[in-house]
Amino acid sequence: MLTIGQQENFMRRAVELARLAADADEIPVAALIVKDGQVIAEASNRREKDSDPTAHAEILALRAAGKKLGLWNLSGCDMIVTLEPCAMCAGAIVNARLDAVYFGAYDKRFGYCGTLGNLAADPRLNHRALVTGGILEAECAAILQNFFKSRR
Repeated sequence: MLTIGQQENFMRRAVELARLAADADEIPVAALIVKDGQVIAEASNRREKDSDPTAHAEILALRAAGKKLGLWNLSGCDMIVTLEPCAMCAGAIVNARLDAVYFGAYDKRFGYCGTLGNLAADPRLNHRALVTGGILEAECAAILQNFFKSRR
């Protein structure tokens, strides 16, 4: 489990990556995978660039971490992400066997790590991840709000 200070420090890096995604005309969401207090993978949304509906930051970060470690089972790893994961990403978090997911802004429309449900911590599954939301929430939400406001 990451300390509050670690959660905030890692989230600051994710916020930087989210801002870069916005500059690239991608929805500004970014994710990190952390193992033993070190970032081992990071990614931001690439759905537009890759023309891929699954190219969410979380999925891309999990893929990069798996390649780096040479494992699909990412036990001992945590995810930090600027927006509450959707059902697809929450399912991938469970299947990757992450220990925890820490997110910034809540997603009232698609969030599935506490808002619409909590797939990552569902007791019916054979693996559950600790879920903590609201880390630098205002900052993470503002990036998204500003992005969409500029597009209207």
